[in-house]
Amino acid sequence: MDEEVDPDNENVNTVLVQESSELFQVLSNQTPELIMNLCQMMPSESSRSAAAPPTEHIQAMLEYFTVANAEVCRNFLQSLCMLCENIPMRLESRLMSVAGYANNVCETSPSVTDKKSPSPHLEHQVPIKRPRIDYWEQYITAVMRLLQRRWKQLSECLVKEVELENVWVSLRTANRGRDRPDQTPGPADKGGRTPESGGDYGSMDSRMTLETFLQGCAGKVTVLVGQAGSGKTLLMSLLGQQWAHGLGPIPSSFLFVLLEFRQLNVLSRPLTMSELLFRHYLPLKGGDDEKRAIVDYLLSNPTQICWVLDGYNDFHSKVTQREMQRELFDPEKPLPVADLISGLINRQLLPGCTVVVTCRVRSAIDLEGISDKVGQLIGWDRHEIKEYVDSFFEIKGNAANRALGMEATDLLLSSQHLLAMSSIPALCNICCICLKHLLLEGRDPGKTQIPEERGSETRRKAREKRVNIPGGGGRREGEDILMDGTNGGALLTQAEIPSTLSQVYLTVLGAFLSCDPNTSGSNDEPETTTLPQSIVRTLTTLSQYGSELCELSQLAWKGLEDSRILFMEEDIPQTVLEFCVKTGLFSQVALRREDGMLVNGYCFIHLTLQEFLAALRIMTSADVSDTQLKQRFSLKTRWTTKADQRTVFTDSLHLFVCGLASPQCTSALVQLSRTSDGTGSQSWVQKRQSLVLKLLKQLCNSNTLTGPKILELCRCVQESQDQQLAKQVVGTRPTLELRNIRLLPTDIDALAFVVNSVGDNGIGLDFGSCSMELECLDVLHKCQYIHNLSFHSRKYGDKLAEKLSSILPKFTSLRKLEFCVTSLTATGAASLASALPNCPDITEINLSANNLKDEGIKHIADSFTKQPKLMSVMLGQNNSSLEAVNYVIRKMSSCSNIQHIHADKKKELTVTFYPNSDSDSHKTKSEPTISLLNQKWSKPEMQKLAKSLSRCPTLSVLDVSGGHLDVETLRALTQCLPRFSANKIIVNDSCSSVEGLVILTALLSECPAVVELHISLKSPIQVSIVFPGGREKPTNEVSKKLCLSFCDLMPADLDRVWSSLGTSSDLTLLDLSSNSLGNKGLKTLLDFLPRLRSIQEINASNNGIGMEGVVMLAGSLCSHNNLTQIHISGVDREKVILKFCPNKWDDKQLLKMFRINNSRLLPSNITKLCKQLVECRTHLELDLSHSSLTDKAIESLLKFLPKMTSLKTLNVSHSITSTAEALMLARCLTASQRVTLVELRPKAESFIQFDSVKAEQASCRLTHCSLNTDDLEKLLEILQQGPQLSHLDISSNQLEDEAVKHLLDSLEKLKISNYMNLSNNGLTQQGLMYVASTLSTCNISGVEVSLGAEEKCLIWFTQYESCVKTLSVRDSSLQHDHLVRLAEIVCVCPSLTKLELKNNWLNLDWIEDFVKRLNRSQRGFSVSIEESWIRSEEAVSLVCRCLNLSSNIHTIRVHHTTLHLSLKKSAVLTSVSLVDCAVKGYHLASMKSSILRCPSVTELDFSSNSLGLEGAEFLYSVLPLLPNLTSLSVGSKEARVTVVEKLSEALLQSAAVQCLNLSGHVISDTAAHSMSRMLPRLKKLNLSHCVWSAAGGLQVVRVLGECVSLEGLCLDCLQLNEEITVSLAQAIRNMTSIRSLKLNKTVAAMGPSEENSVLDVIAAAEGLTRMQEIEMDGWRMAERGIERLTRVLRIWTELVKISLSKNLLSDQSGDELLEALTSCPLLEELHLSDNSLGDVTAARMALVLPSLTHISVLDISENCIGSEGAVSLSKALMCMKNLTKINLTSVGTSELCAVAASLAYCPLIKDVGLGWNHCGDKVAKELARVMPLCQRLTRIDLESNSVTVCGAEALLRALQSCPALQLIRLWKNKVSSSEEQRFSLRDRRLNFSSM
Repeated sequence: MDEEVDPDNENVNTVLVQESSELFQVLSNQTPELIMNLCQMMPSESSRSAAAPPTEHIQAMLEYFTVANAEVCRNFLQSLCMLCENIPMRLESRLMSVAGYANNVCETSPSVTDKKSPSPHLEHQVPIKRPRIDYWEQYITAVMRLLQRRWKQLSECLVKEVELENVWVSLRTANRGRDRPDQTPGPADKGGRTPESGGDYGSMDSRMTLETFLQGCAGKVTVLVGQAGSGKTLLMSLLGQQWAHGLGPIPSSFLFVLLEFRQLNVLSRPLTMSELLFRHYLPLKGGDDEKRAIVDYLLSNPTQICWVLDGYNDFHSKVTQREMQRELFDPEKPLPVADLISGLINRQLLPGCTVVVTCRVRSAIDLEGISDKVGQLIGWDRHEIKEYVDSFFEIKGNAANRALGMEATDLLLSSQHLLAMSSIPALCNICCICLKHLLLEGRDPGKTQIPEERGSETRRKAREKRVNIPGGGGRREGEDILMDGTNGGALLTQAEIPSTLSQVYLTVLGAFLSCDPNTSGSNDEPETTTLPQSIVRTLTTLSQYGSELCELSQLAWKGLEDSRILFMEEDIPQTVLEFCVKTGLFSQVALRREDGMLVNGYCFIHLTLQEFLAALRIMTSADVSDTQLKQRFSLKTRWTTKADQRTVFTDSLHLFVCGLASPQCTSALVQLSRTSDGTGSQSWVQKRQSLVLKLLKQLCNSNTLTGPKILELCRCVQESQDQQLAKQVVGTRPTLELRNIRLLPTDIDALAFVVNSVGDNGIGLDFGSCSMELECLDVLHKCQYIHNLSFHSRKYGDKLAEKLSSILPKFTSLRKLEFCVTSLTATGAASLASALPNCPDITEINLSANNLKDEGIKHIADSFTKQPKLMSVMLGQNNSSLEAVNYVIRKMSSCSNIQHIHADKKKELTVTFYPNSDSDSHKTKSEPTISLLNQKWSKPEMQKLAKSLSRCPTLSVLDVSGGHLDVETLRALTQCLPRFSANKIIVNDSCSSVEGLVILTALLSECPAVVELHISLKSPIQVSIVFPGGREKPTNEVSKKLCLSFCDLMPADLDRVWSSLGTSSDLTLLDLSSNSLGNKGLKTLLDFLPRLRSIQEINASNNGIGMEGVVMLAGSLCSHNNLTQIHISGVDREKVILKFCPNKWDDKQLLKMFRINNSRLLPSNITKLCKQLVECRTHLELDLSHSSLTDKAIESLLKFLPKMTSLKTLNVSHSITSTAEALMLARCLTASQRVTLVELRPKAESFIQFDSVKAEQASCRLTHCSLNTDDLEKLLEILQQGPQLSHLDISSNQLEDEAVKHLLDSLEKLKISNYMNLSNNGLTQQGLMYVASTLSTCNISGVEVSLGAEEKCLIWFTQYESCVKTLSVRDSSLQHDHLVRLAEIVCVCPSLTKLELKNNWLNLDWIEDFVKRLNRSQRGFSVSIEESWIRSEEAVSLVCRCLNLSSNIHTIRVHHTTLHLSLKKSAVLTSVSLVDCAVKGYHLASMKSSILRCPSVTELDFSSNSLGLEGAEFLYSVLPLLPNLTSLSVGSKEARVTVVEKLSEALLQSAAVQCLNLSGHVISDTAAHSMSRMLPRLKKLNLSHCVWSAAGGLQVVRVLGECVSLEGLCLDCLQLNEEITVSLAQAIRNMTSIRSLKLNKTVAAMGPSEENSVLDVIAAAEGLTRMQEIEMDGWRMAERGIERLTRVLRIWTELVKISLSKNLLSDQSGDELLEALTSCPLLEELHLSDNSLGDVTAARMALVLPSLTHISVLDISENCIGSEGAVSLSKALMCMKNLTKINLTSVGTSELCAVAASLAYCPLIKDVGLGWNHCGDKVAKELARVMPLCQRLTRIDLESNSVTVCGAEALLRALQSCPALQLIRLWKNKVSSSEEQRFSLRDRRLNFSSM
């Protein structure tokens, strides 16, 4: 405080002189009227003119009074202080001190006043201000006394002195960006802390003492944050005490107002600032005038007050931030306390005042953007902790205290939990009390009371008075607890120290309970064997205070629920209150109510103790529900954001709950639970513990936890001591990532607990920007199973590296170490390099983004040879130079396992190593590579590099790109090449001129080992030099490539390039694209061609070549025999490619290609081009696609076509744009006799193919040309003059009916041999009749018409006059008159054999009339009519109507929904069939009369229906009346016993029946008995899928032995036991007439033991020499069965079909079988699917199948044929001319191209199955090639393959030439859904569905 100045001891004039300059500034800011009033105090002669400026008046006034007598000067100063505003407090106090009182200012000397009366304003103001200042100073004095008393009370029991200069603070800058995570600082060496980046709301910039931190805080808002118990309240009291003594950073002239937020919480009503000061801070004894004077002074001088607001975290309200434009609060207006505080902090109240706020870290986020300075209290380090413990135990005292203190210090420093707690002063005191308790208990277990310590008398009295004693038993959470110590001690082992935080607090609780003087010893210890003895004794103590603890825990829980830490007396039971004050568990707080009365409040000595007691309540009382527990149980993050809910607690509850859930705490909980709810149920406690563990388990399995929460989870798991939970934490997290958090040794200890549960599986730890002290590394080595260890932060430096090096060898499982983006230097690198060899399994090291420089990198490189398992080392961004890189390169000579060195400027330096460093395995390694990118090369540096590389082994790649080499450096590089070995050298961004280019191209001749040189001078410049896998000179010729693209080469530059190449003629590829050669340069290139004898390709694209150059190229194509292809594309010839075939100089069959695409070709261009191409003497393909051709250009082209005798193909795709152009080109049919195919389509694929000689016939396809009548006339004229046509396709031309009729009328003039396609021409039913009428033409064999969505119209031709003819009409919506006309056409067609009508919307009457009209025909033919309604009763009705016609119908059949009629002249009805058409038995009654009118019927077939008993009754009534009936088929879809019984009775009456089908029926024993009388007369019998009993089946089979006339027998899928099988074998021996035997899938019911019976069945067939069909699928006969069967096959010379699927046939069996089949020359069908046949069998097929010339069906699907087998099979297919169906589904290979190609040799092929083989586009394209050659092909199955859009496109194109092909299945291929839809729209025959 400033010293008071005695007016008698200081001269007033001197003071005025000293303060004149400041007074001048003060007066300059006053009003002119006030200045003039003051001037009136001077004599008139000293006054200035009123017109003078105010500053002159002020200056004159001051000069006058500085020399005036003392009394006059005092009067002036008194008036000045009374009148002037905004005088600084210091100045005003000094002036008033020397001026004295001025009660009668006006009574001045006449000589002074010049007899002028004072001004009224002065007269009013003068008496006021002096008393106001006196009251102010008196109030300040009273506050000083208050704060001194407060400190005296607080400091009485301090263990050690507290000084602001010994308290350390981290300065944090306010973060104005997004919320940042918590990075709370920890204890460290003084001055040795690296600033942290980021924090909860700011970053720590520096470290200073608290006294320094508070300097300069005047007029600002300063925030001091600290943890609970860090001493914030104590320090603020100390700050007030120093202010009271005139010390410290707060000036003593300020008013120091210390308010606690917990006190402010009591104030609920609005207050004025005056009420806040005088009622609730320090009441005044004076009256209102005194208060008014103080407030007025404060309002006039707001900078003279300092507000210290302590404990904002306790505040129930929240400070609200105001906008920048804010209005000032009225201090006289009552406001809520929260608004008052917000007004002070936001400077809306008393702007300019000093504000200091203390709070915890989480609460400081509210003050972001308001505070001017933020500091954070730093916790105690080990040294400070040790000092405190020594003081507590008075270690400097007697020997007993010294021993006890030293032991306590050792124990505390050895326990991570105690050490972590002790960094907080309040908890350090608690730890000392706990240790004292443990030590004394260990010495004398029966004694539970701690001896009185120093200051105990004061403490005792305070307890009696219930007053607060800081540092003793009573204090709030924010106060330091700096207590004194005591004597005594005993030995205590480390095992006695609690192992978890919860156990520590249990011990703490026991220690405080021991303070009860009434505590008596007890020998009753809880039954526990897992806890330390100290905990056992603690539990004994706790058990004595069960009821008190119950009520205390209930109070703690209630406070937790209500967010209360302060309790009033009425909230606490009296006994509990007395007990807690007596034991020191409560701290007493004096509170002033709103009425001003002082009352006592109480809080727990620390917040964590309240949370622990609340956790005890949770775990011991049923009052806390499971739901409440779940709501309170959540992991707390250390990152603080504005969105976080502010809390007064420390978020430790969940830790304590987890700790109490451990089995070690069960007994204690059970004891307390008995007191809590009276039951003490152990099962209830264990259930509650299980719930906690379950919640923990859920968190362990969560994959959304951030790093802080994972760390918190680890702490919880450690508290629970559950190893299984620890395993679950790391089970789904291969690496634990921790970012931006402050790490303490306890955190690392928790990590170790979790990490060590993983075992040998290993885990990674990644520390990123975490604040970590060196002490953490002392604990880190406990993590035994770390595989990956990472450190990322600039705060990590050499000290951490040195410390880490000392523990690295302890990580025996370490695989990867990262120490990057840190402050590591060479010193730290040397430490790491010395330690890394002691980590034998380490494979990866990352030391990038540090400051190692060359020296540090050398240290690391020297350790390479000592680390045999090393895989990679990253050393980038370390301020290194090329010297470091060279050093690493030189290491390659001694470290042979280096695989790759990558350096990019200073950014990257990475070394990778081979997986195996064994020197014997170097021959199998790939060669090493070196990449030195973006380096600053000079000639000396390049030479140094070459010297280093000369010591290295052969490199795969050397990349020195980005160096921007000058010519000399580039030349130095080329000269150095022979000194080292590399397969490829990359020098991108190095050569920038033609001169450099020539230097490089010379390498091709000067260095023979160079095989490729790639140069591109376009940015980015690319240069690469390639060697042939080694540096030795090649003995044989190798291909060489020279690429000089984007080099801006001019024609003249080519000469320099040719000169640099010397005599080299072995170039195979020359790329000169994107230069400036032009026609002149092209000529130079073409002249150089003879020297390039090995050239294969030249790229001259983008060189400005004109049409003159194109003509030159055409001439060269003809004159240079080895030039085979020229590809030119683009209007400006952007693409020019020349391809050569050096080995075919004189091959006349060589196909040459001249392709010019995307160009505009004028007639003159065509003429010049063709003149050159006419000279070509080898086969030529001319491609003019995607170009622009005018009519005259086409005419020019047509003129030259006859002369171009070598032309094979003319491609004009997408070059024909109109119908006229298409017709003009079609004239080639008459212009050249060599034309074989003309396919023209405007703006689509179009080409003309030629033969070498005159073509016998040609094909013409003009589609989508929109031909009109005139166009059609022109086309017909051309076709009539042209050659014979194989097929004519003019589909999709919208010709419509009349144009089609005109075309059909001209058919006789057109020479067509195969078919004509008129699809998609808009035909109607009238057009259909026109087309159908052509059947009368002699050379037409068939007509197919469909007018549906897929309009189709095909006319098939034949060269034979007596051919069969067919007519197919589908989806054409025919009317009755159409049917009449169609019947007329059919009746006059002489050779019609088949008429098919499908889905034409015909009704029953129309069909009846149509059939009636057909009956008039004198010829026989078949008719099929399919309509969806022909089912069930309608099908029966239709058959009856047809039967009633009874004219020429020979057979009538309904199958599914199709009516089949066979018409013959004067025929009698022989067959009636209703098959699988949903007919019921009762439907048949209506047709009885119709059938009976046809006694000639020999066959009835009602199979696959559900006839039931009604159907059987029908047959029973009809069969006897049909004397000629020989065949009856009633195979059923349902199984009824009575049906066959009834049928058997009927059949006994029908002696003529010889063929019987009863498949699918149930044959009862009764029916079997009846059948046994009828079966012997049968010739054919089908009993497949029948169900019978063993007895009935045996009876039937035995009767079969009597069927000596039986020719066909089908017993598929019957249940045959051993006895039946033996009988079957015997029966087969007797069937000497059998021709067809079907026994499919009959062995499945027999089992392995029946193998001999199966063989007997096969052997029984040896005597059956007339066998034609044998089917034995699913017999699994394997080797022995096939061996027996092959014997039989040799006598079955008439065999037509054999089916042996699913019989386990191997290649050996297949070979035997095929050899036997050579005896069956009539074989037509061979089925061998689902066996194990392979390439051997396929090879045998290639030999055998060609001899079986009648084979039409081959099925070998689902076997294991490989690519070789597919080739063999293709050879067989080439000879199978009668093959109609082949099934190769899932044969085990995708290489089926050869098979697809061989189908071209199968002219009758109809069905091809290649599904499920993973076939790709190659197979699809090969099929597309052969499809037009297979004219009868109707179906291809390619489902589940790997066909892409490319293959589908090829199939789609081929479909245009295959009108007969109905379906290509492409389900499950590599075609997207959108593409599938696109293909289906283009042609529905491409089917992508699963059906």
